Amino acid sequence: MGIGAISSSASYAPQASAPARSATRSESTQSADAAQQAYSPEDQAKIDQLKASDLKVRQHEQAHLAAAGSLATSGATYTYQRGPDGVNYAVGGEVNIDTSPGRTPEETIEKARQVQAAALAPADPSGQDRSVAARAGQMALQAQAEISAKQQEVQRSYGLSEKQTTIDIFA
Repeated sequence: MGIGAISSSASYAPQASAPARSATRSESTQSADAAQQAYSPEDQAKIDQLKASDLKVRQHEQAHLAAAGSLATSGATYTYQRGPDGVNYAVGGEVNIDTSPGRTPEETIEKARQVQAAALAPADPSGQDRSVAARAGQMALQAQAEISAKQQEVQRSYGLSEKQTTIDIFA
């Protein structure tokens, strides 16, 4: 997964990924609630676990989207697991964001700050989120180094040393 992907996943590994959605949690809440009594305690525990995971994953990805703003290149995409009730629950997700450098070092720094904010927006950033934020920080440092190098070059062209910031004029 590249720097452009910020993702999350539930604390357990999904048994199966279901990219095609049949009924989702919100579409089948009424029928699932009515049939809730028909599930074994193990199945009901699994359904409850999947519901909690679904909510957590969706909130996590929405936090990324909100902070990414115009840098988001897509909406959130989810990995689903079908529960014992036949409903697909989100157990992982991803938001792709534009992490390319800006046209100028200053624009790159601003973009890197927004990428960091998006990566760390959820209450519980994942390891991937922290990695994306760290790489954005490196991108900002490189851009700042470019700015410093240009400033030093300008100072040298005017005959100023790196430590000398004033010019003495005698009349």
